Amino acid sequence: MISMETAICQLFKIDYPIIQAGMAGGPTTVELVVEVSNAGGLGTLGAAYMPPGALQQAIKAIQSATAKPFGVNIFAAPVQDDFSRLEEVQKALSPFRSQLKIQEIESSYQSPDWSEEQFNICVEEGVPIISTAFGCLSAGQMKTAKEQQIKIVVMVTTVAEAKLAEASGADAIVAQGSEAGGHRSSFSLDRHPAGAQIGTLSLVPQVVDAVGIPVIAAGGIVDGRGLVASLALGAQGVQIGTRFIGSKESGAHKAYKQALFKSNEESTVVTKSFSGRPARGIKNHFIEKFEQTGIVPLPFPSQNTITKDIRAAAAKADDPEFMSLWAGQSTRSLTEEVAAAEIVRTVVEEAKVILG
Repeated sequence: MISMETAICQLFKIDYPIIQAGMAGGPTTVELVVEVSNAGGLGTLGAAYMPPGALQQAIKAIQSATAKPFGVNIFAAPVQDDFSRLEEVQKALSPFRSQLKIQEIESSYQSPDWSEEQFNICVEEGVPIISTAFGCLSAGQMKTAKEQQIKIVVMVTTVAEAKLAEASGADAIVAQGSEAGGHRSSFSLDRHPAGAQIGTLSLVPQVVDAVGIPVIAAGGIVDGRGLVASLALGAQGVQIGTRFIGSKESGAHKAYKQALFKSNEESTVVTKSFSGRPARGIKNHFIEKFEQTGIVPLPFPSQNTITKDIRAAAAKADDPEFMSLWAGQSTRSLTEEVAAAEIVRTVVEEAKVILG
């Protein structure tokens, strides 16, 4: 018999096997994390782009607002900038800057590399759960995490990556199906230049069969049906991202939320145009026109760094056509802002009805 009292609930000390995805870049506010955790799920702070000082402040704010467990998500891959084709890519970006009336363009770029400091801050501040994207923590970091009894979660896109994550010492794995919004968490793009594109329904049971640690399903899951289906596939919980972007506590721009509410299962594409790494988002003017140029984006994180001014200007102008609108494929049912705690309650109640 399927039960919602799973190994993930025991591992993370949460009431329900629902994890709010750690979406970097603004959607995961302190308020969102707190509300999800207080509702019985696991709130996760998307910290990958946060300066160390801001991260420390956010962690303290979460801890002062809830006694419940929460997580922090960081990038595991080292930052390796490559601006060797900067002039070529800037030519493709200049029309967008003209449209947005961006006058000043930076003459030199450097992507911040805060992952080491972010990890250390999580340890110092007693964060109970750290999750990673794009790979595993180093052996030294994993040793430190084990010594501090911090639970480590690694997001994967293939069975091979799941085995590597387990071997590294991870306590749990997020199996990210191709339906998921945001960046593909593939460890390397050498074999899969567009990121591994294995669907959730196919990926989850194969990962479950391949590893001996709890698996969390992710990708296209927005309701109780998705939760129950994931449990039936052998997962011990689900990670939900896109639905929480549309929550009242989300820090996503209002134009981003409206684009999300107007989208459907055909709206998204996987693109490298904004960041240089494959990510699923709502297709807009920027993606369409940049890809029409035929110019290959700079690698991540360099492309992300040089498009930052475009995204910032678009936000200031309330123009979603130039924003990175990360979203998964199950958006048709998302039509209005809902409190994060209500989302958790609804998913749980829907699942309970199905389970009888």
